[in-house]
Amino acid sequence: MQLASGYRLTAGVPKAGADAQGIKQHATWSPYDDNGGTCLAVAGADYCIVAASTRMSTGYSILTRRQSKILQLTDKTVIASAGCQVDMKALQKLLQARNVMFQHNHGKPMSCKAAAQLLSNTLYYKRFFPYYTFNICAGLDEEGRGAVFTYDAIGSYERTGYSCQGSGKDLIQPVLDNQLKADSPLLVPPRVSAVLLCLDMACVVWWDNHLYSCIAAKERFAHASVCWAALC
Repeated sequence: MQLASGYRLTAGVPKAGADAQGIKQHATWSPYDDNGGTCLAVAGADYCIVAASTRMSTGYSILTRRQSKILQLTDKTVIASAGCQVDMKALQKLLQARNVMFQHNHGKPMSCKAAAQLLSNTLYYKRFFPYYTFNICAGLDEEGRGAVFTYDAIGSYERTGYSCQGSGKDLIQPVLDNQLKADSPLLVPPRVSAVLLCLDMACVVWWDNHLYSCIAAKERFAHASVCWAALC
């Protein structure tokens, strides 16, 4: 509405998501970015194997080929995460701080079961603005048996004998189901053939030619960075 002199009684109100000229700004912006990656874990009678890809990408661009997705929380517990890199780092930093607080308060390292519950509580606490990560907690329980805990985005979890998370899950999980078939305890496959077979299925499509792995056993905790060309 205008007066005879040409002045407006009310100014035009821009539409939601638009600037003063009515042009939309950041219509497709999202706080999340899927940086890919795949991680898996296999538990046995007295061991647990965790492996993860090392490539970090966004869209069709490879940002780095040497980014580990595995966090060693204690001597018997490992957290493996795939998805958004910044959320993964924020989550791992928080878990490390909580682990240090636990050790100071209780005078002992956190058990694998306690770490699994801590990860669940942390994810559930952020359920309204969740960490965009796909997580596995794996290691040895109080009895020395292999344990694998798999999660959804908001903290619901269950203990299984093996699990896979990340962009290669659709390729790897059916192979794990076919080769292992049963929950822990498992017999040690010859040359870890079951793990290598499922990694071979996903390596060309989703992964780079490197992977990072951890093996937790009663006697020792071992790390390995493996070039895929050496396994083929």
